[in-house]
Amino acid sequence: MSAQKKILIVDDEKPMARALQLKLDHSGFETKVVNQGAEALNVLEREKFNLVLLDLMMPNLDGFGVLMELQKRKINTPIIVTSNLSQREDEKRAMELGAQHYFVKSNTPLSKIVDYVKKTLKV
Repeated sequence: MSAQKKILIVDDEKPMARALQLKLDHSGFETKVVNQGAEALNVLEREKFNLVLLDLMMPNLDGFGVLMELQKRKINTPIIVTSNLSQREDEKRAMELGAQHYFVKSNTPLSKIVDYVKKTLKV
């Protein structure tokens, strides 16, 4: 029996974060939710995660800032961006900063995000 895969959910929209957490927990993942970018960086410095689901639009330190900081700190946990930003430039910038995939929340059912996470982590 392999150890549970750990996922960090970084999203200031609490209902969205909670819904993702419930779906992922139900799929057998261990999840942790933080609501701010700076908090995410602190947690990633201290704990090991298999994957991060990262929102871009957050107060103070946004998702782009988190991506840049992770690169600087050489923390290379796979990142999947979940955002309400649907502009192609935003997606391109996130990918250039190291995101593996980009989902636009309003166009993407949670089940599709969960399926992608399972595929990525080979669960």
